[in-house]
Amino acid sequence: MSAADQSMLRFQQTTSRWGQLTMTAGLVVSLAAPLLLLMIADVDVTAGQLVTAYLAVAAVFLAFAVIEPITYFPILGRAAMYQAFMIGNISNKLLPAAVVAQNRVGVQPGSRKGDLVAVVAICGAAVVHIVSLLLFVGILGTWLLRIVPESVMEVTQLYILPAILGAVVVQAVVTVRQARSTAIALIIASLVILVLVPLIPAITHYGVAISVVLTVVAAWIFRGTGPSTQDGPDAAASQEDTLTTDTHDRQ
Repeated sequence: MSAADQSMLRFQQTTSRWGQLTMTAGLVVSLAAPLLLLMIADVDVTAGQLVTAYLAVAAVFLAFAVIEPITYFPILGRAAMYQAFMIGNISNKLLPAAVVAQNRVGVQPGSRKGDLVAVVAICGAAVVHIVSLLLFVGILGTWLLRIVPESVMEVTQLYILPAILGAVVVQAVVTVRQARSTAIALIIASLVILVLVPLIPAITHYGVAISVVLTVVAAWIFRGTGPSTQDGPDAAASQEDTLTTDTHDRQ
């Protein structure tokens, strides 16, 4: 095992250990406030109401709790996944940062270099986010709200998220360069969102999850049998990095 392989293995072991600890600590802290409120304050909330509220939320978001890690992992890698779920705003902030950084550096998602680039990109995105909050919300927030016209605020709130997600999709398509998988994803997503959901409104909240699952299944069924055709100067090296890392993980 080379020195680089040993360093990467130690990095993965360390991030996995501390990632599990920090995620557990975050879960405990997030649950501590409502539990203390129930124990100390005179809140008229019964156990039945808590279970009902949990089931109502789980019915909508439980599918995403399964689909999102599966969807993000091939791009972010193990270490960056801990960062992403601790920080939040993955699809509209951290994932775009990782995709753009990987494309800019010229590495493939899922490779050893790609995982390291995703970690650094998320660190940069978090720093930019915190500085922006301090400046534009903490210091200039009230002043900006007074001078920005209400019509501009409405347009911003309406279109900024679709614009970000659209840019992420385009960047991911350009980076991955898999025409077959891209076509399958676009066709299935269009059919589910534009055809299936209007026909069966009850599955509205599950449209994204259904699209992801069907896309994964269809891509696996129609997968190519030949060698990978990914282009780019780092493609061969990235594939070798991925195979090396996977081998060491199994060992």
